[in-house]
Amino acid sequence: MPNFLHSLASPARFQRIANAVLPWVSVLAAVLLGVGIVWGLVFSPPDYQQGDTVRVMYIHVPAAWMATFCYAVMALLSASFLIWKHQLADLAARAASPIGACFTAIALITGALWGKPTWGTWWVWDARLTSVLVLFFLYLGHMALSAAFDDRERGGRAAAILACVGAINLPIIKYSVEWWNTLHQGASVFRMDGPTIDNSMLWPLLLTVLGFNMLFVVLLLVRIKSELLARRIEVLQRARASGRG
Repeated sequence: MPNFLHSLASPARFQRIANAVLPWVSVLAAVLLGVGIVWGLVFSPPDYQQGDTVRVMYIHVPAAWMATFCYAVMALLSASFLIWKHQLADLAARAASPIGACFTAIALITGALWGKPTWGTWWVWDARLTSVLVLFFLYLGHMALSAAFDDRERGGRAAAILACVGAINLPIIKYSVEWWNTLHQGASVFRMDGPTIDNSMLWPLLLTVLGFNMLFVVLLLVRIKSELLARRIEVLQRARASGRG
């Protein structure tokens, strides 16, 4: 297994895979998001209690899902960097961090917009909202630590440790509505006894969730490719400066 992971961590192999996958994933993301969002915001029926306010769900739920999913990916990449010293894993974790932070910010903002007409308040310090806010700060901390050291590897290790330790927040986010009394509703899609929302709302929601996942893959691949190019340019500049010296 370590040998297989090392082969995937090769920048040259990554570039080949990314160049082959990126166009297809980009088209898939555009189609899924286009169909899902238009279906949800325009053609899906209003909720019998919340009315058209429920349409915020088609942005909020996928963003909230991606906020935790991105962090889980970042934590796994960080663990791989700490255990096997995969430099590409460190680079990918750094690339995933701002993407996850953006998804988390969208989840918090749309949650506030949804909460005001539903709960009568923009924000409450209940377990779910507070733990998601903590997640946002974990992303910010990861980005700050990554850039805090002149030695890139030291910064990567510090950020990786934070990412791994911060993963304890993920089950808290997931089960907070069951462990504590909160305003936030429980799961209505991924349940052992099946979804509790009508198919007319479920299908556009699932399409949008899949579209957000594909968007994450696109953004992650683009950011990793850009960082690899930036580091290659940096090496060439140092070599040229050394030659002149």
